[in-house]
Amino acid sequence: MNNQKQQKPTLSGQRFKTRKRDEKERFDPTQFQDCIIQGLNETGSDLEAVAKFLDASGAKLDYRRYAETLFDILVAGGMLAPGGTLADDMMHTDVCVFAAQEDLETMQAFAQVFNKLIRRYKYLEKGFEDEVKKLLLFLKGFSESERNKLAMLTGILLANGTLNASILNSLYNENLVKEGVSAAFAVKLFKSWINEKDINAVAASLRKVNMDNRLMELFPANKQSLEHFTKYFTDAGLKELSEYVRNQQSIGARKELQKELQEQMSRGDPFKDIILYVKEEMKKNNISEQTVIGIIWSSVMSTVEWNKKEELVAEQAIKHLKQYSPLLAAFTTQGQSELTLLLKIQEYCYDNIHFMKAFQKIVVLFYKAEVLSEEPILKWYKDGHLAKGKSVFLEQMKKFVEWLKNAEEESESETEEGD
Repeated sequence: MNNQKQQKPTLSGQRFKTRKRDEKERFDPTQFQDCIIQGLNETGSDLEAVAKFLDASGAKLDYRRYAETLFDILVAGGMLAPGGTLADDMMHTDVCVFAAQEDLETMQAFAQVFNKLIRRYKYLEKGFEDEVKKLLLFLKGFSESERNKLAMLTGILLANGTLNASILNSLYNENLVKEGVSAAFAVKLFKSWINEKDINAVAASLRKVNMDNRLMELFPANKQSLEHFTKYFTDAGLKELSEYVRNQQSIGARKELQKELQEQMSRGDPFKDIILYVKEEMKKNNISEQTVIGIIWSSVMSTVEWNKKEELVAEQAIKHLKQYSPLLAAFTTQGQSELTLLLKIQEYCYDNIHFMKAFQKIVVLFYKAEVLSEEPILKWYKDGHLAKGKSVFLEQMKKFVEWLKNAEEESESETEEGD
């Protein structure tokens, strides 16, 4: 038997060349840039012709591979080096955003060029968003006029949905914020955005990307106050944006107040401490007493697991609300606050069917505890009530209101006799 290992066969002969299409193509944006710039220069300043040229070129040139180069050229006129400067040794074109006139009409025309291009070649969407994020980080490298044009264009593209508001994250770059570039850019951007849509549409877009509460961060930490923001944007002609941010701040403060109130109540903190805290928050966040009484009412009513039986819930409510009367009374020092509380009670009793028969008992309790007074109750009864459950609640209150009117008349006649 032959113990020697059998030699394994080997392959030999001609080596096959890799197919041309399998070879990895070398990344060479220069040749792509030259083709685009040459074509743009031939179209001249006619943006309709530019759009047609870009549409046709997508069939011959690799837009997917060279998206960044394409958008650099359309915005800045050539390929951008890090920091936002144009390379001197490269071809440039004046058929671009930065070389165009600095006005809204021209930027709207350029926005149409981008819209048509991205609608035709959907795969460019992501590349375009990445390009804008990059351009925003390069803002310091651009002239003031170039920044203004980019801001107007970005605002228009945000308004028509070509761009997502998440691109604005780039404006929170520390250096841009510190040097005031972000805030100045935001003024131009929001002006063109609101011009195309309105503040409600802008707010909706910001909310979608959780940016509705971050606008204050356009300023350095030492200037992140509502007063500074309001003055800056109001002076720049954006009063609606200032009011929107003020409302957002107020909503945030009210939510925080309600959360803290409920925690203090569940801990059983003394009323004097709760009252002091609420008054400080009112002053700090400019919250009205009418708003606060609504927050206190809903907080008081949410601290209890209510009985599901109608005949028992009224008794439970009276016992609970009697305990909290001093807290409510501290924030019904104005007639309007008392009327607001009455409306909140009406709404609550209507929305929670077990409380339908408890309305009058709650109002009488608050009258006796000096949370509510005659005038607002009579005002509510006459014409200040809501439509919700109106007939039921007015009928409940009829006898008490008559008693109040008689008591008021007797008081007036006694005063006249005294005189």
